[in-house]
Amino acid sequence: MNAMNWLVVYPEALLLLLACTVTLVDLYVTDERRRPTFWLTQASLVCVAAIHLAYYQGGATVYGMQGMMVSDPMGHLLAFFATVAVIVTIAYAQPYIASRDMLKGEFFSLTMFMLLGVCVMCSANNFLVIYLGLEIMSLSLYALVALRRDHGVSTEAAMKYFVLGALASGFLLYGLSMMYGATRSLEINEVFQAIGTGRINSTVLTFGVVFVVAGLAFKLGVVPFHMWVPDVYHGAPTAVTLLIGGAPKLAAFAITVRLLVEGMLGLSVDWQQMMVVLAVSSLVIGNLAAIAQTNLKRMLAYSTISQMGFMLLGMTAGVVSGNTLSAGNAYSSSMFYVVTYVITTLGTFGLIMFLARSGFESEEITDLSGLGKRAPWLAGIMTLFMFSLAGVPPMVGFYAKLAILQALITTNLTSYLVLAVVAVLLSLIGAFYYLRIVKVMYFDEPLASNAGRPVQGIGVSALLAVNGAAVLVFGLLPGGLMAMCRDAILRALAT
Repeated sequence: MNAMNWLVVYPEALLLLLACTVTLVDLYVTDERRRPTFWLTQASLVCVAAIHLAYYQGGATVYGMQGMMVSDPMGHLLAFFATVAVIVTIAYAQPYIASRDMLKGEFFSLTMFMLLGVCVMCSANNFLVIYLGLEIMSLSLYALVALRRDHGVSTEAAMKYFVLGALASGFLLYGLSMMYGATRSLEINEVFQAIGTGRINSTVLTFGVVFVVAGLAFKLGVVPFHMWVPDVYHGAPTAVTLLIGGAPKLAAFAITVRLLVEGMLGLSVDWQQMMVVLAVSSLVIGNLAAIAQTNLKRMLAYSTISQMGFMLLGMTAGVVSGNTLSAGNAYSSSMFYVVTYVITTLGTFGLIMFLARSGFESEEITDLSGLGKRAPWLAGIMTLFMFSLAGVPPMVGFYAKLAILQALITTNLTSYLVLAVVAVLLSLIGAFYYLRIVKVMYFDEPLASNAGRPVQGIGVSALLAVNGAAVLVFGLLPGGLMAMCRDAILRALAT
């Protein structure tokens, strides 16, 4: 039994060991560009990603650590994509942070500890373990946002993120404590069984669900718990903004499924109604507010709010008229959506960092003016990302949106059909600010501040090309990735 316990947490234990190793090795690195630390970090993360992929392909669901952790395909698939997202982020970030005196061992160590929190959340089967993973991830991100200590805007963003993050953690913890009080268990499986009996205080359960959903909504960054997103995305160094917008979104989806689907599916009538309100509000506020933005990072922040709102639409269609026949289709569509969103976000912020240079952040929309003339291949890649976020075929974002809409329509209920129509109309509004970026790149004249061709390493250029190709290829051939998501969700629901 002890050996099985360690096998369940082996990827997380290895990641912890490697993170500590990177921290210690960096103490003896004298290279100003931190090349040994960079390559050791990347090699460590590749090993972790390979282990998660191997566990996913094994297909087994195993509980360990007295039922507090679970090793299942969904957790390992999400952890694999999160690890890959961090690998790509660090590769994009190295030239950027080097020019801003941020290329220090702390960046790599905190990033690995942030990923550790993400992986713990993906594999948690206990309320306290979920909260532990959440705090490991959140505390690392708070420090990363404030890493540029001499920059007032970054420090302000870190303070806002910390205060509002603590408030959201309190909401989640209070909701989990109410769930524990009602069900007398911290394990997700036992909570599910207790709710199924129907012999517990429904009022306490309902209040618990409200606070849990509020905490999850903050981590997803949806309305009305979105206040931190624009300020933190704007104020944080772009490398850290990408860290926040990548792997943590996968972790937030993971704990949403663990808590609401695996633990509280019997209360779906309550939390699905809340999800509808959160989703529609996020689509309205996110898309309308993004139109008014002139700062590219703030625009992408409001875009994130609307994108997460669209993803939540899939979560609302899992239980229809008391049956769960559409659960696998609905939740797998949401999982596919969040994975493809992270892939697109990686490239978008990676390109912003690619265009930045010392003393120039390239974060205003006007900074992209004339990019089609200065660097046509960069403008082409950015166009792919904008089309994907807007849902223009044949990009992967189109298929992701189509999968969510299909999950809503196949319920055969008028209310969900109306919801699908509303989502389409709001997405059309949102397409305006994505297409505006394309217009600025190809039809506006370059400014004096951004004149000249961007000069960066060939490695980052190649990675951007691969990232752009992934957005196109997954859009043309989405079946494989969708099948992986569906398989992972079905196996999670089966246990």
